[in-house]
Amino acid sequence: MTFVEAPVPETKDNALPRFIAQHRRLFVLTGAGCSTDSGIPDYRDADGGWKRSQPVTYQAFMGEELTRKRYWARSLVGWRRFGKALPNPTHHALARLEQLGKLELLLTQNVDGLHQQAGNNKVVDLHGRLDTVRCMRCEQRSPRHALQQALLELNPQWMALDARDAPDGDADLDGHDFSTFTVPPCPHCGGILKPDVVFFGENVPRDRITTAMQALEAADAMLVVGSSLMVFSGYRFAHAAAKAGKPIAAVNLGRTRADPLLSLKVDRSCSDALAFV
Repeated sequence: MTFVEAPVPETKDNALPRFIAQHRRLFVLTGAGCSTDSGIPDYRDADGGWKRSQPVTYQAFMGEELTRKRYWARSLVGWRRFGKALPNPTHHALARLEQLGKLELLLTQNVDGLHQQAGNNKVVDLHGRLDTVRCMRCEQRSPRHALQQALLELNPQWMALDARDAPDGDADLDGHDFSTFTVPPCPHCGGILKPDVVFFGENVPRDRITTAMQALEAADAMLVVGSSLMVFSGYRFAHAAAKAGKPIAAVNLGRTRADPLLSLKVDRSCSDALAFV
């Protein structure tokens, strides 16, 4: 698509194309709404509230063996579909914006890696990636699919289970007894294995924040796609953009925490709103 800089009458349908056309370097922040069309559920409703119980915290995961058993049992079932998710039109639209030279950086709160699959290269995974497993003792990283095989070998009775998908590779398995589920230790040092993502109660690595803030400083404007920004780790960038006087547009179904800061709000699905790209 060719972005036309000439003035055009403002309408509901051309507001977002006009915003993108007017700003040469966009800082894009994406959230769960980008991936719902790929079959990955989101966390929040139109008012920004939780649709389900809050995700496991870092403190509970690290401190309670039963919590880790429950997490990995649910992940074993959920990963079968999450690990096969493919980019949808929203991901492809944002990849085209990068190809057109419009992106300073794409900062994603998602952990699915679908932006990279779609062709984006200038990406910072703010909350990490679910397709990688980290040992909390020796810091070794390993692919998630290898752990999936180990979990299946140790827990063959769970292979036949199926459940409704939950956000970020989780599955609803309430009512099951997780006490007998076996979670393998790190094969290198025997430490605790954790998905290489930032849990609630865990700090985002400082280098990711620094890289993103530098890109925001270099950008002309900020575009939020599919995020309510209810979590401070994402909201801080909208706050910084507003403080620096940079215009902010948001595409999101429902309220965002940054609504008072926005120059433009598009209350439509991400794929619909970005279909013009």
